[in-house]
Amino acid sequence: MTQDRGSDAPPMTARQRLIVVLLLGANFMLSADFSILNVALPEVGQAVGLKVSEFPWVATSFALPAAGLSLLFGRLGDLYGLRRMLLIGIALLAASSLLGGIATEPVLLLSARALQGVATAMTGPAALALLITAFADERQRARALGLNGALLSGGFTFGALVGGMLVDVLSWRWAFFINVPIALIILAVTPFVIPAAHSRDDVPLDIPGAVSGTLGLVAIVFGFTEQSLAALAVGVALLGLFLWIERRASAPLVAIEMLAWPSVRWGNVAVLTIFSMEAGLIYLVTIYLQEVLHLGPFATGLVFGVPGLASVVAGIFAGRIVARRGARSVLLVALLVQGGFTAPLILLGSDTSSMWLLIPALFVGFFGHITAVVAATVAATSEVPDAGKGLASGLMTTSQRVASTIGIPALAAVMAVRADLLGGIHVALAVDVLLTVIAVALIAAGLKQRRSAAKG
Repeated sequence: MTQDRGSDAPPMTARQRLIVVLLLGANFMLSADFSILNVALPEVGQAVGLKVSEFPWVATSFALPAAGLSLLFGRLGDLYGLRRMLLIGIALLAASSLLGGIATEPVLLLSARALQGVATAMTGPAALALLITAFADERQRARALGLNGALLSGGFTFGALVGGMLVDVLSWRWAFFINVPIALIILAVTPFVIPAAHSRDDVPLDIPGAVSGTLGLVAIVFGFTEQSLAALAVGVALLGLFLWIERRASAPLVAIEMLAWPSVRWGNVAVLTIFSMEAGLIYLVTIYLQEVLHLGPFATGLVFGVPGLASVVAGIFAGRIVARRGARSVLLVALLVQGGFTAPLILLGSDTSSMWLLIPALFVGFFGHITAVVAATVAATSEVPDAGKGLASGLMTTSQRVASTIGIPALAAVMAVRADLLGGIHVALAVDVLLTVIAVALIAAGLKQRRSAAKG
């Protein structure tokens, strides 16, 4: 960067502030949507007639399209307009949330969740790309991304808290209905704040790449969720076909040369690590609180208010830290903090005195988590031209969604290797720490080679 990292970023204009509020509001809603039904699952399942063994599909039916279609819709946003894609996605989210709120049987509920996942795949990459392109100054961009990172995890915490509250006070249906008024506000304000971009109808969409890439991602996520080796094998084969197609397509869905950039490649490896390990950690802590300490859903949500507070604090400072110290060094340190403060949780016991260990570790670990999210976002997108921001953010959003989906079943499978629940949680936490440390070493080596090549 040519600017002084130690100097403060210039103030945002009134229009930029409004864009930040609008887009962060959209991303916050999407993040909350991912978790808001988790603590309400027994109530939802009983209301619509789902069996206990079918409960995971409430999350999976959302996660499959959210992860599998992010890359496709990120590219469509580049071609046909990011604002247009944002508006279509928000409108679909409002409609699907209304559908979910009135569902009385499993097919309608799961269909609504799947449509919410499609809406998330449309909206997430577009909102992130619009946020990135709203700031030419990288220090301003880093601060905006800091707030975005805070709200992504803050939305997850908010979803857990509100899910418990809505079930206790009103009904599980409001876990869906709450999206509708927020979406309508965003739809009303966006056309007056965000300018429309020209469509690029002259560029054909890479249909074979879109089909193979999307189906490959869906198969990978399904394989991890259902622990199906056959689905994983199909997913790997389809992604191999996708890469083969992209190298030969005249207008590829993914520019292979961009994926070859170390900053993009290692930024996405970091995103995969950050979100998969933290999603798995949240799942393990939830099991610990409810099945080992026997806390209720609402009390569990209150405990997760601690990382929510850390998200707010990190959101204030992370962007400034990245702007002053650089994305690479901050990313490595922050990811080590995330993994390092997971390590003490291996000592959690079977009584509530362990809360004195759990709560501080969650706070510091989540501060590292959000800071790592901001640094990885900057690393994965800062060198990409504006014309490819939608694709770059689509790649990163896809990595985030896939990671958030596979982290839980992966660590849950590790947890199952021990007969006693607490012992299994300890083993899974140890694997979380080990994988994080390995990822840090690989990312450090990859980004160091990039810097050496740049100097040469």
